Amino acid sequence: MSDVAELPLIGAAALRARTASRVLRTLPTDVKDAALSAMADALVERAEEVLAANALDVAAAEADGTPASTVDRLRLDPARVAGVAAALRELVALPDPVGDVVRGSRLPNGLQLRQVRVPFGVIGIVYEARPNVTVDAAGLCLKSGNAVLLRGSASAHRTNTALVAVLTEAGEKAGLPAGSVQLLPADRASVGELLSARGLVDLVIPRGGASLIQRVVREARVPVIETGVGNCHVYVDASADAATAEAVVLNSKTSRVSVCNSAETLLVHRDVAFLPRLLSALADAGVTLHGDDAARAAHDAVVPATDEDWATEYLSMDMAVRVVDDLPAALDHVARWGSGHSEAIVADSARAIADFTAGVDAAAVLVNASTRFTDGGEFGFGAEIGISTQKLHARGPLGLPELTSTTYVVTGNGHTR
Repeated sequence: MSDVAELPLIGAAALRARTASRVLRTLPTDVKDAALSAMADALVERAEEVLAANALDVAAAEADGTPASTVDRLRLDPARVAGVAAALRELVALPDPVGDVVRGSRLPNGLQLRQVRVPFGVIGIVYEARPNVTVDAAGLCLKSGNAVLLRGSASAHRTNTALVAVLTEAGEKAGLPAGSVQLLPADRASVGELLSARGLVDLVIPRGGASLIQRVVREARVPVIETGVGNCHVYVDASADAATAEAVVLNSKTSRVSVCNSAETLLVHRDVAFLPRLLSALADAGVTLHGDDAARAAHDAVVPATDEDWATEYLSMDMAVRVVDDLPAALDHVARWGSGHSEAIVADSARAIADFTAGVDAAAVLVNASTRFTDGGEFGFGAEIGISTQKLHARGPLGLPELTSTTYVVTGNGHTR
């Protein structure tokens, strides 16, 4: 177990969270739901306080020359505050996973065996300049019975401080133990301590760009669920319907380019006759196309692609395009360059669909549907804390059940072995 003295920035907070977690794991659902409702009400009632802090963060970011897209993610307004409050209320309506029986049986010797969902304990969330994550992460962790240590970015620290003050005051008045939700210092050293707090912190989840995620995965001594990076592909098979392909590709790329489930590469079978039309639709939508020689021959708007394009999560109105000889070649490309997030196929051939879904390695595989559907809300899971791209414990959208572990409860009648 970590020595609190070795963690001067976060040790006391981690110890408070550990103490709180022992209470949270046994709290009834109605107490947790009442706290979430109270927190939502408090956010609306104290919106001016939150917005005043956010205005200072936004002004500082603009003065530092922060890109407009990043400032937009940082900025709150009354509607956005109302939105994060509404997200807490949506959590109230979701089933509480704690206590769910995953499986159970009566053994031949008469023992009753049940595998039951239980909270992790203390979860650390490391994230970038999105104040809504502060509220979403707190709500998800609390509903699943976990204490949470929030480490947001320095650029949003005033906003996050105000948000956590509102959440903790309202939550504790409604019955949550002190230390259930805490904000850590927004400096690099606090991340290092959080990643080293083995025995005090049970799990860390990074949510942000590739460099943040890579640092957490590389340095962590506590378990990590890797999320986020989405170098997603859409493969258009020779059997694909032209209208379906155009609709799926355009939505996958253009509906919202700054998110991890946006498609970054288009792979097209060499026998697809409507490739020029498909590329025209993308170009007309404002997408800059980076393609191989065959793609460039199909449309004069395509600029040359390099290996860097195949590897890039653009998060912008850019898309790489490669013409492949067949489905195995498409799978080879995805295996080399994909991030294991979401991969889509557009096809009418049942054989092609079966081969693709069996052969591709990803958290989500979409058939004749946009990659943009990889989302906890779209899947019907409710809120999520991110998309897991790893294979252990949880893969895909991380909702409430994924923020729990399990315990085996074995009940006998004086059984001995």
